[in-house]
Amino acid sequence: MPADISIETFITGPLETNTYVIRCAGVCAVVDPAMGKAERIPLDEGGPAMILLTHGHGDHIAGVKALKEEFGDARLICPAGDAKMLPNPLRNLSIPFGTFIRCPRADQLVQPGETIAIGDTQWLVLDTSGHTRGGVSYYCAQAGVAIVGDAIFSGSVGRTDIPGGSHARLIENVRANLMSLPDVRRVLPGHGPETTIGQERWTNPFLAGNSGGR
Repeated sequence: MPADISIETFITGPLETNTYVIRCAGVCAVVDPAMGKAERIPLDEGGPAMILLTHGHGDHIAGVKALKEEFGDARLICPAGDAKMLPNPLRNLSIPFGTFIRCPRADQLVQPGETIAIGDTQWLVLDTSGHTRGGVSYYCAQAGVAIVGDAIFSGSVGRTDIPGGSHARLIENVRANLMSLPDVRRVLPGHGPETTIGQERWTNPFLAGNSGGR
């Protein structure tokens, strides 16, 4: 990983969502802020320049409103396919958990194939939809890391038995867009411990034996 970039993990919210804080060249970005009212993540005095979402489920967007209220200049970046989920508790599936999460609308919608600059690094938006209709991963070759939301986990993949889910689509996209990365690339999922592309390629029962990058 380049010397001037750091990625910290904070487990936030009732579903123990992994929130990631990326810092590079004086720029701070928060990925999937899910902290509840009593939880905080340490941020620079000026706050994040951007908030990135991997997908629109309530457990990954619950902290956006508080961050936007405190740091109004933070740019909210959301996958275009999940944009309608943000302000709608039915679509973002927060109601079944007894909450009514209404997230501010995105400042920027992104599509797979686009890149986002965080300091001196470039993050490629990958299509890993299937857990939701528009879910994405953010991949930085310079840092050797992919932040994948709920597309895959250590030894598993995201649920697809929910509105907007498609198991076939998820597996197809993960194989095409994540398993094509080199084995040594770190994988930072939305829940649970980090893993690597190689570990998932050969041990994940949903993906084991898939050929691809080394």
